[in-house]
Amino acid sequence: MLETRSLEVLAEALKTLEAGFAKLPAYEPEADLPRLRQVLGEVAERMRDNFPFFHPCYAGQMLKPPHPVARLAYMLALWINPNNHALDGGRASSFMEKEAVAEIAKLFGWDTFLGHLTSGGTMANLEALWVAGRLKPGRKILASEQAHYTHQRISTVLNLPFESVPCDGKARMDIEALVQILKKEEVGAVVATLGTTGTGAVDPLPEILELRDRYEFRVHADAAYGGYFLLADNLGDDTRKAFDALTLADSIVVDPHKHGLQPYGCGCVLFRDPTVGRFYKHDSPYTYFSSSDLHLGEISLECSRAGASAVALWATQKMLPYLPGGEFARSLGRCRQAALDLFARMSGDRRFRMIFPPELDILIWAPRGRKASEISARSERFFSAAAADNLHLAKFRYPASLLRDVWKDAVWDQPEVVCLRSCLMKPEHRDWADPIWAILDRAAERAE
Repeated sequence: MLETRSLEVLAEALKTLEAGFAKLPAYEPEADLPRLRQVLGEVAERMRDNFPFFHPCYAGQMLKPPHPVARLAYMLALWINPNNHALDGGRASSFMEKEAVAEIAKLFGWDTFLGHLTSGGTMANLEALWVAGRLKPGRKILASEQAHYTHQRISTVLNLPFESVPCDGKARMDIEALVQILKKEEVGAVVATLGTTGTGAVDPLPEILELRDRYEFRVHADAAYGGYFLLADNLGDDTRKAFDALTLADSIVVDPHKHGLQPYGCGCVLFRDPTVGRFYKHDSPYTYFSSSDLHLGEISLECSRAGASAVALWATQKMLPYLPGGEFARSLGRCRQAALDLFARMSGDRRFRMIFPPELDILIWAPRGRKASEISARSERFFSAAAADNLHLAKFRYPASLLRDVWKDAVWDQPEVVCLRSCLMKPEHRDWADPIWAILDRAAERAE
C-alpha cells in the first residue's frame, strides 16, 4: 500500500550525487545500523497512529500526498542539507528555487516579479500583508468572513487594523458589503481568497479589482489552496473569471504543499512589482559574500529555509510541467470532477442537505434534519460512523446566517450548524466514487 519501489531510484541518484565529490579526501561517515534499525522501528510504530492521508478513503482535511519524485528529490537533497537563505548555504538549490518560482509566476502571466518559497501559506501571507502595510501605512486590511483566520492574526502581528467582510450565500466575499466599508474607511489591502479552506469558495476577484482603481487599495490574492486550479479546464464561469484575473493582483500566495504535490512545508509568495524588494533591504556581512547575484535571504523575511523544498518542487515541475491539458492539469480537473459527481449524487438523495455546488474540489453537506441542533447531532454521528468504516471526513461549523436562504424549512435553534466536509483533492477520488458512496450509504443508515 505504501509505495516503496522508487527507493531503488533514490539509491541510483545518490551514487550520481556522491560522484560529484569524488575529488575530496576519503571520508566515510559512520552509521550505527543496529541502533538506526531499532529507533526507526519505533518511529514506524509511532507513525501508525495517523489517519491514512495517502489513501483515497481519506477525504477530510487538506492533506495531499507528495508525488514520488518530490519525496525522492527531497530525500536526495538531505544528504547535502542546503539552506536557501544564502548562496553560500545552498548554491544549486537556490538557483533551482528561482527557476521553480518563475514557473509558478508564469502560471499567472508574470515574467517580471519578485518572489520566493516560504515555509507555508501563513508566512507567505504575512510577507504580502507586511509589504501592503509598508506601502499603505496604518490602513485597514480586509478579508472575507470565510477567509483563513491567519489574516486577522497576521494583521495583529503587523499592528494593522483588520475587518472581516460579510459573505454571500455561496461563502464568497459580498461585494456590496465591501463597498460599504470602502466608502467609510481608508483600506490598505483587500484579501481575495481563491479557494477558502472551509468551503473552497472563490471570491469575486474581477469585481474587487474594479474597486481597487476607485479606492486605491492593494489586492492580495490568497490562492494558497486554489492557485493551481488556474490550469483546470472544468471550472464554472464565475470561477474561471476569478482565476483569469489573478494576473492583475498585486500579490499572490500559492502553496505547492497543497495541490502542487510537495511535502510540507512549501509555500510561495509573489509580488507583481519587483521594486517592493526595497523593503527587505538589510546587511549581513558574514552571509552574502560569495556572489554578486541576488541571495534569496535578501528578498525574504525568513532566514534559514530548507533548500530541499526547492529541489523537490523543481523536480516535480520537470516531471509534471504546468501545461494546459497536461498531466498535472488533468489531475486537478479530476479532483474537481470527483466533487461535482459527489454533489450530483447527494443532491438526488433525500437523506442529505446540500448547500451549493463546489467551486473547486471541496464539498460541504449534512445529513437531513429539521432543526439545526438535529442536523448537527446527525453530522457528528455520521462522522463517527464513516470513520469506523474507514472513510475519513472533516467537520465544518457553518454559520446559520449563511444557510437561512438555502435551507428555508430548517428551524434555527442554534447559531451554527455542524456540517460535513469532503476534500476530494486526490485525482483517485474520482475512481473511488462507488466505494466511497457505499460507505456513505451505510453511514447514513447508522447516523439516523
